Amino acid sequence: LQKTDVVIFRVRDAHRGVKVSKEQNILIVDDHPENLVALEAILEDVDCTLLKANSGNEALSLLLKHDVALVLLDVQMPGMDGFEVAELMRKSNRTKSVPIIFVTAISKEAKYVARGYGIGAIDYMFKPLNPDILQHKARFFLDLDLQKKRLEEKLRKSQESKAAFMKAMGGVAEDESDSEGE
Repeated sequence: LQKTDVVIFRVRDAHRGVKVSKEQNILIVDDHPENLVALEAILEDVDCTLLKANSGNEALSLLLKHDVALVLLDVQMPGMDGFEVAELMRKSNRTKSVPIIFVTAISKEAKYVARGYGIGAIDYMFKPLNPDILQHKARFFLDLDLQKKRLEEKLRKSQESKAAFMKAMGGVAEDESDSEGE
């Protein structure tokens, strides 16, 4: 992969029997292609699309184009580091509530961990990663995203029903006032 390549992979297999009506995405961001390959291998049994970015700028570009259930974000990258990406995500209405898990091999000091949580990360994982733990976390956030989408759909339908009811009641009220004038 070149530094400017953005690669999207569809990951196979069933996601614990949950039927996903909309495709779900996990964004993985790391400036080392071998780390992206390793994350892809860990997440291959998780039913989602992996969006892969080699830099903070590429990550932000993908976040503008795709809905994402989770971001796995390297801390130390040239140019824009993971902290800067997270700060920009938290300033955008589109991405402010997207869960971020920082993934790092180097920034293990308490001050970096505290900064990550302070920016709004939900977790901070250290390399080498435990594949089972990362898979469980990914599935949890995919499930959470699915529940959120289902609630949003129920709310939308409820609002449509309410609007239709109010329109019908307005029509009934108009009919009653018309008959009173006769």
